[in-house]
Amino acid sequence: MKKILQLLMFTPLLFLLAGADVVAQTNTITGRVTGSDGVPLPGVSVVLKNTQRGTTTNAEGRYTLPNIPKDGILTVSYIGYVTQELPIGNRTSFDVILQSDDRSLNEVVVVGYGTQRKVETTGAIASVKSTELVQTPVANVAQGLQARVSGVQVNQNTGAPGGRISVRIRGTNSINGNSEPLYVVDGIQISNGTNNSSEINSVSPLSTINPNDIESVEILKDASASAIYGSRAANGVVLITTKRGKTGATRVTLDSYYGVQNVNKKLDVLNAAEFAQVENETFKNNYYANPASLGEGTNWQNIIFRQAPIQSHQLSINGGSEKTQLSLSGNYFNQDGIIINSNFKRYSFRLNVDHRISNRVKVGTSILGSYVINSGVTTGSQTIGDAAVVNATVLGAALGAPPTLQPYREDGTIFPFGEQANGQYREVINPLNYTAILNQTAIRRTLANVYGEINLLKGLTYRASFNVDMQGTLRDTYSPRSIVNKSDLNDNSGSGSKTNTNNLALLHESILTYGTTFAKNHSLKVTGVFATQSENYNQNQLTATGFPNDATQNEALQLALTRNVSSNRTSQRLDSYLGRINYGFKDRYFLDLTARVDGSSRFGANHKYGVFPAVSAGWRIIEEPFAKSLTWLSDLKLRASYGITGNAGGIDPYQSLATVSAPNPGSDYNINHTYVIGINPSGIANPDLRWERSAQTNLGLDIGFLNNRISFIVDVYQKTTKDLLYVKTLPLSSGYSTITGNFASLENKGLELATNARILDGALKWNVSANATFNRNKLLDLDGGTTRERFVTAYSVLQVGSPLGLFKTYVFDGINQTGETILPGYGGTLGGQKVKDLNGDGTISAADQIITGNPNPNFIYGFSTNLSFKNFDFSAFLSGSQGNDIYNASRLSFTMPLGQRNMLKGVVNRWTPTNPNNEFPAPAQGGRMPVSNYVVEDGSYLRCKNVTLGYTLPRIKGIQNIRVYMSANNLFTLTSYSGFDPEVNTYAGSNTQIGIDNLVYPQAKSFLGGLQITL
Repeated sequence: MKKILQLLMFTPLLFLLAGADVVAQTNTITGRVTGSDGVPLPGVSVVLKNTQRGTTTNAEGRYTLPNIPKDGILTVSYIGYVTQELPIGNRTSFDVILQSDDRSLNEVVVVGYGTQRKVETTGAIASVKSTELVQTPVANVAQGLQARVSGVQVNQNTGAPGGRISVRIRGTNSINGNSEPLYVVDGIQISNGTNNSSEINSVSPLSTINPNDIESVEILKDASASAIYGSRAANGVVLITTKRGKTGATRVTLDSYYGVQNVNKKLDVLNAAEFAQVENETFKNNYYANPASLGEGTNWQNIIFRQAPIQSHQLSINGGSEKTQLSLSGNYFNQDGIIINSNFKRYSFRLNVDHRISNRVKVGTSILGSYVINSGVTTGSQTIGDAAVVNATVLGAALGAPPTLQPYREDGTIFPFGEQANGQYREVINPLNYTAILNQTAIRRTLANVYGEINLLKGLTYRASFNVDMQGTLRDTYSPRSIVNKSDLNDNSGSGSKTNTNNLALLHESILTYGTTFAKNHSLKVTGVFATQSENYNQNQLTATGFPNDATQNEALQLALTRNVSSNRTSQRLDSYLGRINYGFKDRYFLDLTARVDGSSRFGANHKYGVFPAVSAGWRIIEEPFAKSLTWLSDLKLRASYGITGNAGGIDPYQSLATVSAPNPGSDYNINHTYVIGINPSGIANPDLRWERSAQTNLGLDIGFLNNRISFIVDVYQKTTKDLLYVKTLPLSSGYSTITGNFASLENKGLELATNARILDGALKWNVSANATFNRNKLLDLDGGTTRERFVTAYSVLQVGSPLGLFKTYVFDGINQTGETILPGYGGTLGGQKVKDLNGDGTISAADQIITGNPNPNFIYGFSTNLSFKNFDFSAFLSGSQGNDIYNASRLSFTMPLGQRNMLKGVVNRWTPTNPNNEFPAPAQGGRMPVSNYVVEDGSYLRCKNVTLGYTLPRIKGIQNIRVYMSANNLFTLTSYSGFDPEVNTYAGSNTQIGIDNLVYPQAKSFLGGLQITL
């Protein structure tokens, strides 16, 4: 950083050096620019190469450029046309004819096991470039995809550094299984989640990959594009290509930024004086003799929130000869969380080498390595309830902590609440306790790929690749004795653990590709693949309680009074055979056929193999003779596809087998005064257990206007997922409580819209892009028709014929007022909340509960704009969600004055006989509020994700490029939601518990400055 700051200090000197012009002979250049059809082109950029001196053509295509040196080169460029460079010499006039540029159509995109020209694609494939991914400072590649692509919903469920991100491509496709897409990094297949991906406080697997190393990302959305990955493709596929070396001079690039983050919002709570008054009313005593004298008291949110730095520094080397190309990078990323003692730190490196041994043989490797250290704090309790929200997470403790108490002792140590106020608040926890608990995860990960490629015959290529994904995780926890109330200290105080987890995934792929053209207008490409992969997982855990002191924390677990050891291991294998045929005629008609056969060890003996076929076609109408006269139309292509994909991630290994286990406690016996651990049956065999299968139909239209200066992409789709893996309840007489089988089905259908426009392309360049996604999710069957509705929580249900995750509650009807009849059935009291008797039977019961909220949005959208003028560049990016509801679970706890905890500010206006309001109930020790739509809120939002202003310095000898920039991230959020953040889910990647907020780590607003230097 010191060297970077020194360079910035010398920036004015660089300007002066760059401004020194060399005296040379000059001419005034004039001319006219037309297209190949002779039509003049207005707005064409005519610039002296390597300078900012230039102009644009007028309405007649004419231009004038004075004082141009004879040894200069004129660059003539226009969107949709091939750029021309013209040496000046002694000439004073240049009439230029620009040729139409079809590179946008000939652009190559990555598809499964190969590449295609963009013009040839028949499936729903979207691309995101590296500049878009890292426009905002992200620790996770999935964060960079948010609102960039239609059909892809990215939820940053938690703002914790390195925290969980959930991605849904065209909706949720499973109930019990994993709905995260498959990620393929340089051919290495990885997953963003497991069946436990609902764990909100864990580290995202994608956070181990450095987003700055990525060249491009392709999202395979429909079945025709993703079926090539068969049993792992039902949730879509994200292909990640890292930066590779290029032939030419070696380039060294430094990309560095530093910034600060702040919490976007704090919730208003009662101050000490207001809290004391409520306490007196709740307990009907005079514990606080003079509440008004206490003033503001302790602001616990100010105690736990902080201004937090974020920084990233990357050095890259790129270059190569005709035979060997190399790309090497190293990165350091460090993000402190806005909650104290939370941090995410990553060290990463990447090495990509490609070497051509001969004209026929090529070899190469890709290696990505990272070391991540994540220090977390617990937020977002998944136990919904009064005590849990206050005593299980740092945010709940901060909101509920009495403002009349102190955070620290005089010596600076944490002051337990049980030692204050004569023990009045011993049941409430000091929020600093959670920041003092060690919760650290260290991850070492290596993704490596080695390949060899040989041209066997003309057009026939064989490629063999060997991939490995190695990950070792060590999780350290320790809860110190120092945060325990002195009166509660005992021999069991202090607890710690160490958990070692190792994952090893091996993959071999043999790919045979044949491509040819025949009879001039016909193209054919055939791809055949054999793949075999294995995954091995093991975990060892040691937990201990009862430490003599905190000196060693969890580094000497042998000192603890009680210790427990556990371990487990799983392995699985997948063998695959696949083929694809791509046929094209005159770049006008295209047909793709794909089929894959997968065999998995996870599934039952009767269904080890699954077949996943797909077919798609494309018709470039623009190439038809009748469309040639439409000069304003530059592209028009119709796409259609149908295919079947599978989801092997719905269950863990061994679920098809009869299993036994030794649960503890529960199976422990004392036989002849000897302690014996018992083993009992735990899982019933199901030889018919098989894949979740998604059948998807897609219809797409690509339209381009004015040489593709404006383009639109429209896709409509319907996806039905059958044989969903679902845990079905069994009669206890069977000896088992549940069985996992293929019982359920659901449907997703939707509309995707995307547009790009290059509005200005002169001295001022202006591009905009926007997208919107409308997805409708519906549960078709739950367990073979036996059950129509099932509560997942006390407020959310699975209901056949409806979307997943609906909220079903009572309907809030204000406060029970003096003189009103209080209906039985829900524990109503005078001054307490009341709910509606919808069926009119005079009693509140489950029959009065209805659907009161839907966490699934009506649509999601994104918008971005980029402007540049001379050396300045500006960009802005917004994202939003419309029509989704949030169950604000914590509001139940912080609007009901139960005593011993602080409340939201609105409780100042609580009900009393003289203040008969209809929102905030009266204090009631031990009272409870009914589960109603009182806490169901509109979660719609529009967020300004990023605004960036940059300046590129004039070129300096020996330096290719220097750019400085300032960036603001999460600058503002427009929403009516009353919680910390509308983009939230306590249950992270859960498929059924959606849109629930129980005080998850909020997202931060950040401001940063950056420097990019290329030598």
